[in-house]
Amino acid sequence: MSDIYADIRPFNDNEVKAVLERLAASEELVGALLKQRFPGWPAAVLLALRPLFHWRLRAQLQRLTSVEKFQMWLEPQIEQLLQRSTSVVEVSGLENLDPGKAHVWISNHRDIAMDPTMINYSLHQAGWPTSRIAIGDNLLQNPDVADVMRLNKSFVVKRSIANKRQKLRELQRLSGYIRHSAEQGQSVWIAQREGRAKDNRDKTDTAVLKMLALHGRERNESFAETMQQLNPVPVSIQYEWDPCDQLKAAELVAVAQCGDYSKADDEDVRSILLGLTGQKGRVKVNFGQPLATAQLQDADMMAAAIDQQIAEMAEIWPVHQAALSLLRQQWPQHDWPELADNSDIAAKRQQLLQRLAGNDDVIRRQMLENYAAPLLLPVAP
Repeated sequence: MSDIYADIRPFNDNEVKAVLERLAASEELVGALLKQRFPGWPAAVLLALRPLFHWRLRAQLQRLTSVEKFQMWLEPQIEQLLQRSTSVVEVSGLENLDPGKAHVWISNHRDIAMDPTMINYSLHQAGWPTSRIAIGDNLLQNPDVADVMRLNKSFVVKRSIANKRQKLRELQRLSGYIRHSAEQGQSVWIAQREGRAKDNRDKTDTAVLKMLALHGRERNESFAETMQQLNPVPVSIQYEWDPCDQLKAAELVAVAQCGDYSKADDEDVRSILLGLTGQKGRVKVNFGQPLATAQLQDADMMAAAIDQQIAEMAEIWPVHQAALSLLRQQWPQHDWPELADNSDIAAKRQQLLQRLAGNDDVIRRQMLENYAAPLLLPVAP
């Protein structure tokens, strides 16, 4: 039988061995791993270590014969990553959901790789099956990255297609794959919008929801009937500190001033690595409630329901208050919301000032607005 999803789906168990052999032989991957493992070491030393590292990586990977075993091999790496880059990870809401059901997790989107990592980490820690992950093809230009992501249950969203008719066909196929996953009992994670909310204003794009419904239209289902089969659940992800805060602010300022922003060729990969390894402080993952039938009548109603749950699950932290206090202090002419100052935010204010140092005023203000976003008035749609 033809595998109509072969080029977008995650790798199957029978493909794992060949993919791992490719990765173990990759000079680029081994070089990146050595730099991460031994930061600051001389290039000559890292070069000398390459043969040994190739051998060690090949020895570890050749024992892995399935996607599940690969994820179990990754587990201690994720644990170490979180120990180094977070102060605490809090997860709530799964206790109110049925682990026997497949869900479509629809979350806000703050970090390219950490968001799905935190979803699957939270599920695994609770004894749930991990979910399949929607990831844009713009992030898979590097073949090593593509291999690792598809080994880790990621499937491809083809965003880069320009032809409208071809793009629609790919969206229909993507919608079919997500429905196929649900019917297999496999949960799926997808962000509420294409691209990260760089200004930290979380708003669901109805285009994402309409894509989810495309396959149902082929079955003559209503929008609500299709969504009931997918069992969508909103999820809120919060990071106290954003390792990419300066990069995001600079991009927002460039777009505001010039109308456009051109990414460097390796910018997405650098953002992935920075987001994974940078300090995030407190992290909170809140799983919400399955959306009710009355909230699934059309894309607009569903988007509003997702936005409401994500907003209600989000918490106000001292870093948000500290950012607002600095905005009020440094740009007093602006009509900022009122804030009851207190000693609890003093330390966060100092940390923010350290992160702001060396940046132009316009980027400093954008960074502060991003951190203060939960306390600022919503952006008009």
